[in-house]
Amino acid sequence: MNILVTGGTVFVSRYTAEYFASIGHNVYVLNRGNRTQSEKVTPIIADRHFLGNTLKQYVFDAVIDVTAYNDKDTDDLLDGLGKFGKYILISSSAVYPDTLPQPFSELSPVGENSIWGKYGTDKIAAEKALLKRVPEAYIIRPPYLCGPMNNVYREAFVFECAEKDRPLYIPANGEMKLQFFHIGDLCRFIEIIINTAPSEHIYNVGYNETISVKEWVTMCYSIVGKDPMFISVEDSIPQRSYFPFYDYEYKLSVERMYSLFSNLTPLHTSMEQAYKWYKNNRELVTRKPLINFIDENLS
Repeated sequence: MNILVTGGTVFVSRYTAEYFASIGHNVYVLNRGNRTQSEKVTPIIADRHFLGNTLKQYVFDAVIDVTAYNDKDTDDLLDGLGKFGKYILISSSAVYPDTLPQPFSELSPVGENSIWGKYGTDKIAAEKALLKRVPEAYIIRPPYLCGPMNNVYREAFVFECAEKDRPLYIPANGEMKLQFFHIGDLCRFIEIIINTAPSEHIYNVGYNETISVKEWVTMCYSIVGKDPMFISVEDSIPQRSYFPFYDYEYKLSVERMYSLFSNLTPLHTSMEQAYKWYKNNRELVTRKPLINFIDENLS
């Protein structure tokens, strides 16, 4: 197949492009050419907001849109595309209001989330713009994505603390639950959608089981070969100043996904792969000043 992946240079979009190229498809990546391109893909260097006729010459069997963050992103790409088959938008769990009962299902209403704010409402706008013009499009709503190529300072932060034998400052008692999904499993699920065209068009994805902060940190430390020492931090200190997740516990219902795809990569394996990648690509991680804050305010 001829597949277009938007982005193609960082984490989700890069892994996705390389995955589909590795299984024999002709993968094109649309980006502005500001980062190193993957091998075995064909870069189309352009801004999705100023495409003109750049894409009109191509016929894509599938478009995997990883980098649409609002309705203009969606509309401008659709305006620039020529003929295409399936359209898959990677959206977010942030589209569900934090006031709703959990777990969130695909039938739950979308709306403003007080934690995610504009990011969530913009994703809703991107979804609506797409479905208005391409009603048969597919929308995927993941929780926290993990695994190799993750340049976000989440597990990388914990790995760094473990390597340096630092204690891990955790919110309250560390019982806040997190839900993850392996980037490779996301790609495998997209592959199922492309190949089978399921009747449902919106899918929550993720591991069915959540994991507590303390359990997850312990897992990451064990992969480095260390045991964590935990220090609890009081609620009055903003959690994101010393810990890489918001003070927000949520869970997605993923039964719809499991009806099509249930052979998931174990979370421990996903974190092992993440650490292997991190050890060889430390410079690619987008660091935040968490350790500086801890040293200056908590130690």
